[in-house]
Amino acid sequence: MSASRAKKLLSDWNTVRYELLNTRICDLPVQIKGSRLDPMVKRVVGELEAKGLRYRPLFYLTDSWGCPNEVPAVGVPFYLADPLLSRVEEEQTGEIEDTATVMMFLRHETGHAVNYAFRLWERPGWVETFGRFSAPYRDTFQPVRGSRDFVRHLNHSLYGRNYAQKHPDEDFAETFAVWLSPRSGWRRRYRYWPALRKLKYVAGLMRAIRNETPVSTPDRLFRPLSEMTMLLAEHYGERAERFRAAAQGYVDDKLREAFPPYRGRDRARAHELARSHRADLTAAVAKWSGLEVAEVETILDKLEDRAESLRLCYPRGQAENKLVELAALASALAMDFAYTGRFTR
Repeated sequence: MSASRAKKLLSDWNTVRYELLNTRICDLPVQIKGSRLDPMVKRVVGELEAKGLRYRPLFYLTDSWGCPNEVPAVGVPFYLADPLLSRVEEEQTGEIEDTATVMMFLRHETGHAVNYAFRLWERPGWVETFGRFSAPYRDTFQPVRGSRDFVRHLNHSLYGRNYAQKHPDEDFAETFAVWLSPRSGWRRRYRYWPALRKLKYVAGLMRAIRNETPVSTPDRLFRPLSEMTMLLAEHYGERAERFRAAAQGYVDDKLREAFPPYRGRDRARAHELARSHRADLTAAVAKWSGLEVAEVETILDKLEDRAESLRLCYPRGQAENKLVELAALASALAMDFAYTGRFTR
């Protein structure tokens, strides 16, 4: 056996996927800052600046694209903030947004946020241009294909680029997105379309509000990541157990047995216990398992990393007992690997 073989089993996609699917969404270590989304959000903010708008919407992670009704906040799917979660999403749904599509959604949802922040639907000319904001919102609709009364922006799986026809609020958001997009050439592209009137209205309206203070701010968010307590597997309607057999490097269940939930004030962190006794653990496990030190270190790396990710704790007064359990767990994994070439039975 080799350390590379151990590392492959402990960190292969089958194992990582099973770990993710068994994680509550609120516990996923993801955020917009520093992720793939970060430069795209900054790009939209830069586009607002280039148009002379001082307003900056709130962007937050949730389970799908959206802007809560009349709440100026842009919800972005959490799976876009991490490449591994994006891979799970693509496996489960068969698709994932590319950069161009993400930018389209960001501009569209920003249009909703601007509308809500300034309650633009109450401004003169809005209803005459787009229709009644209070009109019933249709979950499905039959678009008029080829209509030039609406801009064409988002490429929806059901409606093509006719999403602006869904509702006056969507018509505004789509028109705003086209107006905001750099190098869209909307004056030239739509010069013979009735939709040009809507674009000119949006352009004038944005000039009017560029220095205004929003009259509405996000006082509530719809399904923010921090409130989504379901497992990722439940989000997709999957039973994660069907992925268990292939996840030969999965150790979360064993770690949770060794470090059951504990919320007392005297708690200490399990991964810090492993880290502070790393040398002794390595020597002991290598001695009794017969594995090379490099192989044992790979196993301990995995246990330490997962204990930290799972935020496992224990009563500080039980450190000695927990260290024994940790050594026993690492030795059991090492023995399994030494004799079977895998970590799970």
